[in-house]
Amino acid sequence: MNSFVFDVPVEGHYHTQWEAPSNIALIKYWGKYRQQLPQNPSISFTLSKCVTSTEIIFSPREDGVKAFEFLFDQKKQPEFHPKIQKFLKRITHYFPALQNHHLSISSQNSFPHSSGIASSASAMAALALCIVDFEKQFNSDLTEEAFLQKASFLARLGSGSAARSIDGPLMVWGQSEAFSQSTDYYAIAPSVDLHPIFRDYQDTVLIVDKGQKRVSSTLGHGLMKGHPFATQRFEQAHTHLNQIKTALILGDVERFIELTEAEALSLHAMMMTSNPHFVLMQPNTLAILQKVEDFRTQTQLPLSFTLDAGANVHLLYPLQDRIPIIDFILKELTKYCQQGQYIEDQVGNGAKKI
Repeated sequence: MNSFVFDVPVEGHYHTQWEAPSNIALIKYWGKYRQQLPQNPSISFTLSKCVTSTEIIFSPREDGVKAFEFLFDQKKQPEFHPKIQKFLKRITHYFPALQNHHLSISSQNSFPHSSGIASSASAMAALALCIVDFEKQFNSDLTEEAFLQKASFLARLGSGSAARSIDGPLMVWGQSEAFSQSTDYYAIAPSVDLHPIFRDYQDTVLIVDKGQKRVSSTLGHGLMKGHPFATQRFEQAHTHLNQIKTALILGDVERFIELTEAEALSLHAMMMTSNPHFVLMQPNTLAILQKVEDFRTQTQLPLSFTLDAGANVHLLYPLQDRIPIIDFILKELTKYCQQGQYIEDQVGNGAKKI
């Protein structure tokens, strides 16, 4: 992707700040090839309230000065340094000027870091947006579309799902016949006429476990190599992506529920049948899933679940049904959450400059 390579002169200081959202995948990607490229396409809702705000000051780098310093919530957090260092090393080929600049990075989340929301997506997206914003001052030919594409391209090199935390309300990452502009190299906001019922769809996250993930995403994705069901899973994701596109356009909530729940369970099935295997759902996770299914059967309200690679549960439902569903969550589901914690969010429209 030589079109993404750009250098800038070493001049004075430059300050920028961006806010990037987390996202929740509806069709999951699981399995990578080469450098952070997906084995199957995915589509996600961009979230609105769960965001990372990142501020960077770019300064000419003097000999002997380290490449960056990092503060999280105004405190030094050296445990984040290896991930940031790895990311900056990966993107230097596309942005050589980084070798000549010191980055003073300050970041904070609107949600607790250990809350079970995948913060790496919003964090890497915000970081990438700041870097491309720095380039833009020297590259007047960079259109808004090219800006977003490059930010997604760079964010992907830090965290695969970060590619989908740039724009919204939908993001597609990975080559798919369902979306003609889709590519493995960055995510796109597809030109689809999203049905009104999905434009303000709700996502309430039940925090079952705030602890460190038992398996890293990198290891989990790697276990798809040689997985006995990998080929079938990749085919399933392509099929489901075609089908969910239709559901999102028509407002077919029933089909949306079938597809998103099947995808969540397929993701965990892949982990449970890999070698070594991992069971990331906990007893409280399973209890919540059963309660949700029972509630939906009894009330006919369109409450559904999805899961990332962990124990926490994302509950998806239309805004018009929020009051009875929130009442159900408070009365029946928060007891399965760690310290009763949950986060209310909804579909959003992507990152923004602060």
